[in-house]
Amino acid sequence: MKRLAYPHDLFWSAFVPCSSQNKDAVQLTLEQIDVIKRLVEKYPQYFQMATSVTDILEAHNARPRKIASLIGIEGGHSIANSLGILRSYYQLGVRYMTLTHTCNTPWADSSNEPAAANGLTEFGEKVVKEMNRLGMLVDLSHVGENTTRAAIRLSKAPVIFSHSSVYSLCAHKRNVPDDIIQSLKANGGLIMVNFFPDFVKCSPNATISDVAEHFHYIKTMIGADYVGIGGDFDGVNRVPRGLEDVSRYPELFAELLRSGQWTVQELKNLAGLNMIRVMRQVEKVRDDMRTNGVEPEEHPDSPTDNGNCTSNAFFLDYV
Repeated sequence: MKRLAYPHDLFWSAFVPCSSQNKDAVQLTLEQIDVIKRLVEKYPQYFQMATSVTDILEAHNARPRKIASLIGIEGGHSIANSLGILRSYYQLGVRYMTLTHTCNTPWADSSNEPAAANGLTEFGEKVVKEMNRLGMLVDLSHVGENTTRAAIRLSKAPVIFSHSSVYSLCAHKRNVPDDIIQSLKANGGLIMVNFFPDFVKCSPNATISDVAEHFHYIKTMIGADYVGIGGDFDGVNRVPRGLEDVSRYPELFAELLRSGQWTVQELKNLAGLNMIRVMRQVEKVRDDMRTNGVEPEEHPDSPTDNGNCTSNAFFLDYV
């Protein structure tokens, strides 16, 4: 069967459940990264690993064209309160991390639980700064509002919402309120619209037209350069009518074009050029920080203990 359409770039999510926090989150995350890399290697006719804008463009220019495959971690519990582990993930190819998933970490709040940090703790600020230094995208989907605002204020690089929609159109805690959407323009970041009907329409049922309204809303508020697609097909059990899978993306673009509110160039930006712009800027911030001699954080990492799942080993700090 001929494919109707396919994405040119995608982030594979190395997701592990919050139940692994303070237990085996790191092991499970490493196993997820391993699975992603093995899948990409198994199907080289379709996929090509990417860790940079240069890699993405190389995949675009390949013949036949490849799907540039990047890795993201969905939940800060995966770093087990360690900047060293964060750095190790970057070396393994991880290029974004969602600060929280459905659970708070000791240093950042989830939108799914009562606030504890009420923003970012001192360690949480170090996480964001280190992500900037590494060149790793700060992802704020799932993250509590005050933590989100704190991260946007602190980050020197653009942030993303990898799969979130508009709170004013559907008052769900997973969606983004207007003041935060507005702050993205100054930050240079990106909100990538989620297709889950519960976030689109606050209902089990939604249509492609309902999804289009979220794109229109963001474009009207801050412009077409700050919006992307975060369908979340692998993370939901219901989808809008007309957007059953990625093969229906052309229908979404046709819907937006028919509205008269989008130009062809704006749709190209939406389809991926906006994300490339964001990644270029994240890479520039990284390079500037290196030029300015910004060093990795060398102090003890963990803000709390890790329950009963740690040893009594210690390491002398010679730095």
